[in-house]
Amino acid sequence: MDIKAAVSQTDINSVLQQMRQIRDQASAGISSRPNILDGPSAGNKLESSRSGFGNALKLAINTVNELQQTAATSTNDFVTGKDTNLVKAMVDGQKASIGFQATVQIRNRMITAYQDIMKMPI
Repeated sequence: MDIKAAVSQTDINSVLQQMRQIRDQASAGISSRPNILDGPSAGNKLESSRSGFGNALKLAINTVNELQQTAATSTNDFVTGKDTNLVKAMVDGQKASIGFQATVQIRNRMITAYQDIMKMPI
């Protein structure tokens, strides 16, 4: 049993190390991306001429789309054997899932706010 414990501890340490590397890579990638809350100056030059909520929403949806495409590519690479990094595929999938869930929640709140405004007496 000690050998199994040592092997499983080695496996756990290996997975933890991979997760730390992915976290570091992700944090480096996030810091280089423009933050949607920074306003239109954070976007590309084409979008910098426009401002407002619509621009921020479009940028957020594009970011979620990129996350989903990255997750699909990582999963596809793992399934086809091009890449053996399961942790990266799982992390990319979770990022895409969280981004999509947040987008759906924002949409739901926007619809509720619109409905509340429409119900107000004039």
